[in-house]
Amino acid sequence: MNDDHTDALPASTPKVIVHPAADRRLAATHWLLSTLPAAGRDRARTEWEDTGVALLPLGTLFSAVRIPGRLVRALTGPLSLPETDTVLAEALRGGPVICDPHRPSYYALVPTSMPSTWKDAAAEWDEVDVAVLGRDTHLGVPRLDATELSPTRWASYWSVPMESAGVLCDRLAVARFIAAARHVLEALPEAEVSPVWIREV
Repeated sequence: MNDDHTDALPASTPKVIVHPAADRRLAATHWLLSTLPAAGRDRARTEWEDTGVALLPLGTLFSAVRIPGRLVRALTGPLSLPETDTVLAEALRGGPVICDPHRPSYYALVPTSMPSTWKDAAAEWDEVDVAVLGRDTHLGVPRLDATELSPTRWASYWSVPMESAGVLCDRLAVARFIAAARHVLEALPEAEVSPVWIREV
């Protein structure tokens, strides 16, 4: 008898379709563009080509929580931008985050319901310049292949990339990150969390 054998999968085993990264990125691009009326999608594509960032409306498919760089630095310390991105990916469970190095600020993309369901928390977060952004607000969204800071454009990029269409940050994970960063911020001298960003690339 041959002991070296493999068992066949049962006929009822569901087949899993694995989408290549390029397909997922294309699907996510279409999903982001669907926040706009058909007439505005070509404009957004042109903005992505020309500047790397397109202005998209919030409150339809997703909203955003703006977290100031100073608050992020309170929790991550003097890490480089790539190292900070890694920390954010772990803390926010891989949910998509945009970094605007000019402000500097991070934007965690969250479900559209967050602005209305987290009003009390948002009022407290306002003290540390955190804002929950929804309807009647637009956000500069980088093209999906902009996953690191460009040394020439110094434009917004995906600190934590959007891996699949419709996958957003967990609201509780965002709230816990803000609470932890705020706790650290309140215990640190102002100079230790100064939002100074060095062009490292």
